[in-house]
Amino acid sequence: MPQNVPLDSGLVTLASAHSAAETISRLKSLLAEKKIQLFAEIDHAAAAEKVGLPMRATRVLIFGNPQAATPLMQSRQTIGLELPLRVLVWEDQAGQVWLTYNQPKYLAERHHIADRDEAVKALDAGLAALVRAASTK
Repeated sequence: MPQNVPLDSGLVTLASAHSAAETISRLKSLLAEKKIQLFAEIDHAAAAEKVGLPMRATRVLIFGNPQAATPLMQSRQTIGLELPLRVLVWEDQAGQVWLTYNQPKYLAERHHIADRDEAVKALDAGLAALVRAASTK
């Protein structure tokens, strides 16, 4: 795991067994298969290239299911800053591809949501399963 991620940051980072492009493709396929809406894809490397700056593969997928996330926003609307969920797919200097995301449990704690434990657990488990499936062989 990358050494520069603080343990208490709420970030989860997993290595991918695939290239960045393949990891993104796998994640998109899983989202479509599970009927989870892909709201946006941000390609930071392409944006950097347009202004003449180098950047290794760095993309964010923003996705979600209103049925799963709305209960959290019903408890505290400020969590809407963090939702829909997102996963960053990035390549380090050695060419290793990683997936990083904010753990929903951490987001709920950050926004002081204490009355939606089951919804938070379901989001945590679902997001972890998606990232594992996209990153493994």
